[in-house]
Amino acid sequence: MNQKNNNKSLTISLKITLILSFISYPVFSQIFNAEQNPLSVKWRQIQASGFKVIYPRELEKEAQRMANTLPHIYPYVGGSLGRQKTSIPVLLQNRGVVSNGFVQLGPKKSEFYTTPPQQFDSQDWLNNLAVHELRHVAQFDKLTGGKAHPFPEEVHLAWFGASIPIWFFEGDAVSTETSLTNAGRGRQPSWIMPYRAALLEGKNFSYSKASFGSDKDITPGYYQLGYLMASNIRKQEGKYIFDSVLTDIRRRPFRLYPFSNTLKKFTGKGSHQWFKQTNSLLKEKWTAQAEKSHTENYSALNKPSSYASNYFLPVRLTANTILTLKQSKADVPQFTVIGKDRKETRLLNIGPQEQPWYSYANGLIVWDEIRYDPRYRQRSYSVICSYDMKYKLVKKLSSKSRLFSPSLSADGKKIIAVRFDLSNQCNLVELDAGNGKLLYTYPNPENLILQTPSFSEDGHTVAYISVSEQGKALWTSNRSGQTRQLIAPSQQQITRPIFIDQQIAFNAHYSGVDNIYSVDVQSKKISALSDAKYGAFNPSFSKSSSTVIFNNYMPGGYEVAEMPLKALRPEKNNFVYFGEPAQKQENTGNVFSKIPDSTYTSRPYAALGNLFNVHSVIPIIEDEYQFGLQLNSDNLLNTLSAFAGAEYHRDLDRFEYNVGFSLKSFYPIISTTYRNRPRRTFYSTNKGIYQGDWREHNIQLQALLPINLNALGDTYSLSLKTATSFTQRYAAQNMPGNYISVLRFPMEYGFTFTHAMRQAERDIAPKWAQILRFTYQHQPFDKQLDGRLFAAEGFLYFPGFFRNHSFLANFNYQTATGVRKYDREINAVYGYNNIRATSMLKNTLLFNYRFPIAFPDAELGPVAYFRNFRGGLFCHYENIGAGTTLAEPKTYGFELHTSMNVLRYQPIVDLGARCVFVNKTYHQNPILELILNYSF
Repeated sequence: MNQKNNNKSLTISLKITLILSFISYPVFSQIFNAEQNPLSVKWRQIQASGFKVIYPRELEKEAQRMANTLPHIYPYVGGSLGRQKTSIPVLLQNRGVVSNGFVQLGPKKSEFYTTPPQQFDSQDWLNNLAVHELRHVAQFDKLTGGKAHPFPEEVHLAWFGASIPIWFFEGDAVSTETSLTNAGRGRQPSWIMPYRAALLEGKNFSYSKASFGSDKDITPGYYQLGYLMASNIRKQEGKYIFDSVLTDIRRRPFRLYPFSNTLKKFTGKGSHQWFKQTNSLLKEKWTAQAEKSHTENYSALNKPSSYASNYFLPVRLTANTILTLKQSKADVPQFTVIGKDRKETRLLNIGPQEQPWYSYANGLIVWDEIRYDPRYRQRSYSVICSYDMKYKLVKKLSSKSRLFSPSLSADGKKIIAVRFDLSNQCNLVELDAGNGKLLYTYPNPENLILQTPSFSEDGHTVAYISVSEQGKALWTSNRSGQTRQLIAPSQQQITRPIFIDQQIAFNAHYSGVDNIYSVDVQSKKISALSDAKYGAFNPSFSKSSSTVIFNNYMPGGYEVAEMPLKALRPEKNNFVYFGEPAQKQENTGNVFSKIPDSTYTSRPYAALGNLFNVHSVIPIIEDEYQFGLQLNSDNLLNTLSAFAGAEYHRDLDRFEYNVGFSLKSFYPIISTTYRNRPRRTFYSTNKGIYQGDWREHNIQLQALLPINLNALGDTYSLSLKTATSFTQRYAAQNMPGNYISVLRFPMEYGFTFTHAMRQAERDIAPKWAQILRFTYQHQPFDKQLDGRLFAAEGFLYFPGFFRNHSFLANFNYQTATGVRKYDREINAVYGYNNIRATSMLKNTLLFNYRFPIAFPDAELGPVAYFRNFRGGLFCHYENIGAGTTLAEPKTYGFELHTSMNVLRYQPIVDLGARCVFVNKTYHQNPILELILNYSF
């Protein structure tokens, strides 16, 4: 539409970016991990009554335990869904330090990440994973008929995401883990605390906000929402209600809102009505609980905020200053000092952690931080870092380590930390705080899971938490071999013990609300120290003032509060246990109480012998003219992906056939694709314009080396790529006699470097980031086709004028000759396709300022949930230095965006509009571009 028009009309174009394949994994409880382990891992396998346990050889003992456990508990876990047997591979992953677990289809498998976290349930970690993830297996089996290979698996998984809300999958699994064991998150007040605090403080979240979250407030989360709704539904409708619902969905899959409508069919209420009814019940029960409990109000020592902010682990530095680890919706995790008048001073941004953690003593801060392997990102480490506050010096004290919860001695010279090896052996280790050198390893003959240790004032005794299937216990030990159990194993969520003279303070929930308690080291008498309304955590003792400074939870986050060191009588347990009806319905007791102890035959798992695993056929839609079907294969170790497909070209009335694979086990990722495809061109002669058609064999080969590093709040990525292809054309129709039938190995090289600072939830883009990208293409092996292309792209991100604003400067340059003269490798100006070109594209320059406008968390009934509104201003230049100046951009304008959940589905839709004004020399009407981004 490049014509003059005096009427002020708009040129409208539609840009749709689908940040997913046509079939994409929904976000169940966890993000599925498609990364690889290093080649050095030696895999073994055990077959056990439908379960194939695949594991690194260091985990032989744990694998034998899981081979006994999984078949034994599955009939109980799947019982209320009518599932007694299953068939599924279970991978035990031990190279990473991030604790997780998931079940997926495409291919069908479950993965357990075996390194225990430093704060979780009061039971064995792998048992905790087993009972939760097997409920997901039962859910999937119920929906797929229990097939070992429910082909096509990716289609089934996409259907699950479109049919069933994620709160059901996770809430039902949490309900099951709680009903079948003596533990479970449904028994933890701190886990449900954000929901309780919000309701009792009058924050009545909508169904969508409770399900999908917020960029402004702390919301319950779909785990907590799902557990409470599932428990309420089971209480009123019985043990087998979800068996009936999932059976009906499987029989009649293609309906709008199938879960809600089926739930209404059997119970008379849909999902939204159940949410409202559950909320009313929760408010009633939690109000009654609050009326029975004596609580104190604690004043916040941090400044108030209009959005959720957490000030974790406060420590008093002086009478007027407090050190915290601050995290918020608008800020990345950072050490912050709160001074006079609650003024905040940022010290240092830090990287990802397994849980918020640091220790301070004598001017030194130490903390643990996750670092990933540069290439094999299934392997990660937990390293210890330190920060000298006097000299402002950051030091990494360990490399490629698996160390957690480091705590300093009072003089700042020693560190006590938890270490896990690759066999899941756990020990406390003492380190030199100056250089990280190992000083002593505390024995742990029973291999209890150990958590959050700390030193006594003199540095000779260590307090710590142990976790086993019997529960959590509190211990002290010293290097002389003396070990005492101060609190016997129980289901109390005992965490983070610290010494206060002859007492040890710790967190627990004896009153049904998490509070701070102390135990006398000699008499073992337990006293309460706090009476928080919703939860008190992370105590530290200030000798100068004889007070305890701690985290007091309120609906806006973890505040900093202070209280006198005074022993109180522990309150009566008034916890409201919403999982009790489901537990009585199951009536199993602890399913882990009588696990068999057989020894299974173990044999090597040949990675090369299990490369192909065909699991799905999926529809492929390239555009309005090209679509087809694709057969997908992925092996269980994520080292080989392969496909074969056929696509119909509607405009050519012909089919394309393709096959390819990506081998990811080596340092470079090797990919190749073969296509047999139809092609069409139009060419000009002295007799006119003619149409020519042909078919071609096209083989493409690529090697990609991705390197990724992270440290503190920064990530660095380096990518090297080389690619080539071979094309043989045949079956020519109406082509000129001199057309080229063979294209021999054109070469392409790519280099990309990226540095970015960690982003907060509200950030539009990183505050600081740099991207440099270079591309070079030529034909060294084909003398008939001379031509080269070189392209360079640079992106520089800067902070904007206000918080969470972002400014981008992007410059792109290319030069092309010969057969590549008309190729375009760089980004064009906004509106490019609707503007008449007057010269060859050589470079572009973009200035883009983006900013948040509002975070409404607004629900428009079942139609949409609006999370945020964002705006942007831009000016875009083309061919700077060739007749164009900075005073005359080719295009300029503004854009508006909103992120929303549509029709109460989990995927986030980013809908936007960009109004592009064109330089007057082009006599071009304004252009309106509609933008649709769709991501999980």
